[in-house]
Amino acid sequence: MEYEFILRIFIAAVLGGIIGLEREYRAKEAGFRTHFLVALGAALFMIVSAYGFGDSMTTDLHRWDVSRVASQVVSGIGFIGAGTIIFRKQENMVSGLTTAAGLWVTAAIGLACGGGMYILATAASIMVLVGLEAFNFFLRKMDKHRKE
Repeated sequence: MEYEFILRIFIAAVLGGIIGLEREYRAKEAGFRTHFLVALGAALFMIVSAYGFGDSMTTDLHRWDVSRVASQVVSGIGFIGAGTIIFRKQENMVSGLTTAAGLWVTAAIGLACGGGMYILATAASIMVLVGLEAFNFFLRKMDKHRKE
C-alpha cells in the first residue's frame, strides 16, 4: 500500500508542477514550486485523512469522517490564494485572481490524486492548461482590437 501512496503523491506533484510551469512561463506570482507543493501537500493530506488513522477508527464509540481533513485543505488554500490577490487602487484593478484560482484547482487535483482518481486529476489538469492558454489567446486578441 505504501507504494500506491507514493505513486499518488508523485502524480499529484507532477500534475501540479506542470500547471506551475505554465504559470512560471507566464511570469506569474505562483509558479512551479508553489503549484508543485500545493498539489503534493493536498494529496498527502488526503492520504493521511483517509488511511492515517485506521487503528483509531475501528471503535464503535466514535464516528470518524475522513473527508474532514480534505475539507480543511480547501480552507487553507483559500487563505493562501487570498494572499495572491492584490487591489491596485490607483489603477482601480484587481490582480492575482487567476493565480488564486489556479492554486485552488491545483489543490483539488492533489486531493483527487490522493484519493486515487488519476484519470479525473489528469483530465482536470488538461482542462486547466487549455483554459489558461485559451484565456491568454483571447486576451491577446482583445488587446490587438483595442490598439487598432
